[in-house]
Amino acid sequence: MSGFGETGVWAAALVFLRVGAAMALLPAFGEQAIPQRLRLVLALAFTAIVAPSVWDRLPEAGFALPLITEAAVGLTIGAVLRLFILALQTAAMMIAQATSLSQLLGGIGPEPLPAIGHLFVMAGLAVSVQAGLHVKLASLLILSYDLLPPGDLPGSGAFAEWGLWRVAEAFSLAFTLAAPFTIASLLYNVALGAINRAMPALMVSFIGAPALALGGLLLLALVAPLVLKVWLGHFEAFLAQPFTPPNATALP
Repeated sequence: MSGFGETGVWAAALVFLRVGAAMALLPAFGEQAIPQRLRLVLALAFTAIVAPSVWDRLPEAGFALPLITEAAVGLTIGAVLRLFILALQTAAMMIAQATSLSQLLGGIGPEPLPAIGHLFVMAGLAVSVQAGLHVKLASLLILSYDLLPPGDLPGSGAFAEWGLWRVAEAFSLAFTLAAPFTIASLLYNVALGAINRAMPALMVSFIGAPALALGGLLLLALVAPLVLKVWLGHFEAFLAQPFTPPNATALP
């Protein structure tokens, strides 16, 4: 019993290091608004779910290297998942700038975002949790032990390629989500410039700015469900195949 207890504590500690490090950055479960005690309980709950599935793949006790690699892998997984939230925030800031709404209720909450940013982030977290985020995160953590074994450092080349591709994908997703608003803003400002050239005496700024804000709010009401649907599709695609970038070497 003492030998089994020692092995069990070591295995649970290794799993908790990976899960706990990821939990610090995971969307929904690692938000700053969630109390630390609740996040600790969630980390223990995910550890209890993941540990039985990876029990036979954990190294034996007595080595310090697995402790370091498990924390590093957990932070990497959490950081890559956090990129999807950053994509929403980046898209929201672009939308707010394009529609002259960047100062509307800005700076509320732990992160200095305009109101559109808080709206997108909260809505994105809500739809992802409703779509079974907790189940998919548990599956992702279990899958990570097949491709990133505990105690082994992943190949630096493939790992760097995977990370760079995920960062590029996050920025590409942000531009895609904000594209309807930036295109509409560009066309509106071009039309406003043409009107100003035709009628120089007309103060187009006093007419154009309120109209741009109103048009941005109307476009937001129409396009926001589609934006969240596109974002959720990319997020679920990543959770389904997280370690296989296109035209890149699979990890490790």
